[in-house]
Amino acid sequence: MFLNTIQSAEGATHSSRRVGRGIGSGLGKTGGRGHKGQKSRSGGFHKVGFEGGQMPLQRRLPKRGFKSLTYALNAEVCLSELALVAVDEIDVLALKQAGLIAANAQNVKVIASGKISKAVTLKGIKVTKGAKVAIEAAGGKVEE
Repeated sequence: MFLNTIQSAEGATHSSRRVGRGIGSGLGKTGGRGHKGQKSRSGGFHKVGFEGGQMPLQRRLPKRGFKSLTYALNAEVCLSELALVAVDEIDVLALKQAGLIAANAQNVKVIASGKISKAVTLKGIKVTKGAKVAIEAAGGKVEE
């Protein structure tokens, strides 16, 4: 099989409709465009959502919500995931190398989800109150 020999399955393609070719075709005279009006004319079109001059729906409805541009730069790490890091002194680079956070992450926060038994030292990483208590209880410390 070669790319130039590939064909569509039988019945998958249909010949295009030939409009304006006489009464017998069923699509003669107006050619399926109806009578008069902008849509019946050649070149007669308007942009998507145009309502004939009436205020369009997307402008009648209120603007809502917000999409943060820094959303992708923030990352969360669970307490239980800290045990997966091989080194005891954990920073953002160590978490990236362990594959726990995305490569483009800049702001990292440890949340109190799961348990930690290994003593680790966190550097340059934000920590929730509950996570800080758990880390210090396991013999680790948090340096910000």
